[in-house]
Amino acid sequence: MILSTSERKIIEDSIRDIKDFPKPGIVFKDITTILNNAEAYGVLMNHLSQRYKEYNLDYIAGIDARGFIFGAALAQMLGIGFVPIRKKGKLPYTTISEKYSLEYGVDEVEVHIDAFSDIPNARVLMIDDLIATGGTANAAASLIHQAGATCVESCFIMGLTFLDGIKNLEEKAPVYTLIEVD
Repeated sequence: MILSTSERKIIEDSIRDIKDFPKPGIVFKDITTILNNAEAYGVLMNHLSQRYKEYNLDYIAGIDARGFIFGAALAQMLGIGFVPIRKKGKLPYTTISEKYSLEYGVDEVEVHIDAFSDIPNARVLMIDDLIATGGTANAAASLIHQAGATCVESCFIMGLTFLDGIKNLEEKAPVYTLIEVD
């Protein structure tokens, strides 16, 4: 299932561009304006619910922090569990973690070691707001696998196609982006 032209326009028109954030030369795609636009958020969540209702998913895994907003709502709509993939040091129980490279350094994400243990070979949809270079998403997909589950697809509201993140992540799981930014 793909977005209709009118649905895509509603969502695209609700995304705000912030020039020179977080540093000069960057155009930040602000999705908070989707969240405070009931029509756009409704179109987005209804589309995702329709797309994934036949995937036989067991969990939605949302990447810290914007993936929580879309992932938790979608999990509730589909009647399945939600699992947060968090930045290092934010989860209270035993975790597994994965490091990934940043432009200037390294960061790390983690998930509870038993996040998917209730269902053997759990089918998981990973979700976040945007994929750029794919470092965080690749680390998150690796964590899903390490925790004994299968990442059946990775979903992003936006994908920056001029970077290699989508291509690199597709080696681990299919990638679906609603809006592609060239």
